[in-house]
Amino acid sequence: MKNLLNVLRDDDVEAELMQVIETIIDASKEIAFRVRQGALAGVLGSTQDENIQGETQKQLDVISNQLLKDLLLACAPVAALASEEEDSVVAANPEGQYLVAFDPLDGSSNIDINGQIGTIFSIYRALDSVPHSSELQFSQQGTQQVCAGYVLYGPSTLLAITTGKGTRCFTLDSTQGTFLLTADNIQIAKDTQEFAINMSNSRFWNEDMHCYIEDLILGETGPRQKRYNMRWNAAMVGDVHRVLTRGGIFLYPSDNRNAKQPAKLRLLYEANPMALLIENAGGKARSEQERILAIQPKQLHERVAVILGSANEVDECLGYLHAHPTTH
Repeated sequence: MKNLLNVLRDDDVEAELMQVIETIIDASKEIAFRVRQGALAGVLGSTQDENIQGETQKQLDVISNQLLKDLLLACAPVAALASEEEDSVVAANPEGQYLVAFDPLDGSSNIDINGQIGTIFSIYRALDSVPHSSELQFSQQGTQQVCAGYVLYGPSTLLAITTGKGTRCFTLDSTQGTFLLTADNIQIAKDTQEFAINMSNSRFWNEDMHCYIEDLILGETGPRQKRYNMRWNAAMVGDVHRVLTRGGIFLYPSDNRNAKQPAKLRLLYEANPMALLIENAGGKARSEQERILAIQPKQLHERVAVILGSANEVDECLGYLHAHPTTH
């Protein structure tokens, strides 16, 4: 089996970018160790603080963020970083060439129940014309990402990553401390009978999304004429990994709970990296209006609706949203 660094070399990834990726991986291996230790390491439970999103921070959120931050700030090619847990951009090294955005621990609600959690990351080239501490550094479309990935902390620790030449999956060999290639050139099936959505939010969706999900639930007795299963992990990394592994559609649509915040997932460090992974595996990733990777960010912690996964099913969903059917 090839290890991660050998695969990156074969892809002609430049040395400085490899150094940034390796730094993220080193942090993730330490986070994986803390996750495995759980209560034994004193990392479970919540703090008394909220992050910039207004969400209560878990202890492991704070620890993971600090681990990534410390290692990336010490990595010479890193110019600046942005995190879900940081209010603003953190400037790093004056000569750095790369920007790193990350969600240090996605799926925080799963921490205390030993459920699926993970780290999501995205890497861009730094802009020469903008100060490293400026939010404008990260005002780049998702198409500008030079690398994206996530580390899933489950029964085994998995890395899904793309540098633009396909999407691959690596598994951490805990005896050697290295990530070994276990799935090369992943291709998502174009059709599916599996969907992932938080049904508890259904009363807040628009009517078109209601119609789409209702038709999936009707299965073979409805207009789709096939049975669908629903899966929901409450961690984007877990749900997207299932889509990469066996197809499916993942949805976190807009809703009307809060007019100032009509969407949940963050564009920079959740939607964009996942969209790049999905597209490089032959799937599709859309907001309700456009291709996620084409969205021009307006602010650091911007949120967007997310519909991604098996290409034909994403198209089916968008057909409901754009056609405004009158048959329901």
